[in-house]
Amino acid sequence: MKSILKAALVGVALTGFTTVAMAGTSACLITKDNTNAFFVAMKKGAEEGAKAAGVDLKSFAGVKDGDAGPQITAIENCMAAGVKGILITPDNDSVGPDLKKARAAGILVIALDTPLADKDAQDMTFATDNFEAGTLIGAWAKAQMGDKAKDAHIAMLDINKDNISVDVLRDTGFLKGFGVEVPDGKVLGSEKDKRIVGHEGTGANEEGGQKGMENLLAKDPDINVVYTINEPTAVGAYQALKKAGKDKGVLVVSVDGGCPGVKSVADGVIGATSQQYPLLMASKGIEAIAAFAKDGSKPKVSDGLTFFNTGVNLVTDKAADGVKSIDTKEGLAKCWG
Repeated sequence: MKSILKAALVGVALTGFTTVAMAGTSACLITKDNTNAFFVAMKKGAEEGAKAAGVDLKSFAGVKDGDAGPQITAIENCMAAGVKGILITPDNDSVGPDLKKARAAGILVIALDTPLADKDAQDMTFATDNFEAGTLIGAWAKAQMGDKAKDAHIAMLDINKDNISVDVLRDTGFLKGFGVEVPDGKVLGSEKDKRIVGHEGTGANEEGGQKGMENLLAKDPDINVVYTINEPTAVGAYQALKKAGKDKGVLVVSVDGGCPGVKSVADGVIGATSQQYPLLMASKGIEAIAAFAKDGSKPKVSDGLTFFNTGVNLVTDKAADGVKSIDTKEGLAKCWG
């Protein structure tokens, strides 16, 4: 019965898988879902990299954020197929034990975008410097406000309360960039600054962004700075602000740099966003697997970091002194999704 249920789960949650060993160099890409533009772009980058490197790639996706079961099933099946490498955007740290088993079996494991808490669960992380991404939008918002920054009313729209690394890094980066002291950089909400109205979990989507913004506006209708974990959340927050008649004079900042998000910056919905490059994360990950399959070499970290940094740019049409940025025209030329 257990094997039947497991087979059913694979059929529902994952697509395109065969347990027959793949010929030549093979790899798996496992994303959180297959609908978010970020992960769609990542899949495209992996496919392009695989074609160039002659790697046989199979792609899989979870069903919904917070449910790591389908990812664990995918890891197990990729191991059974004898792949040389696994690229994964881990849903949460519960996938760690299975990834450690994969490494023990001689498979190169590369986390994309989000590192796992257990350093032994991955060989390398290819990602944006999420702390830098947060710092850029925080410094930009502070510069835009000038002297008024000391009296700001700041809303924080995160993913959830689980202290996911990408959530914590962007959140704390923003706060430090804005000049808010963060006592514990490993958890959300450790700051005591009176300027912080509160933190709301949004699920990193538009609906959650709107609801979270509504909750914080009920707490403080004078909010004038809104930090958002990503651009769908920012769009939802803007809808709540507009509904409340407060869409003018509020700085909304975000992270991602997808084409819809950059257009939102151009339209004035978002003031600035930090652009990351998921296609590069995935294509570089495929290159690393191809090199590992050839001679056993493993990727090395970027200088001064614990991961391979794929870069970040602040995108805004309102440049701020002391904060390096590109405008939306250049951002649209570099965007994805």
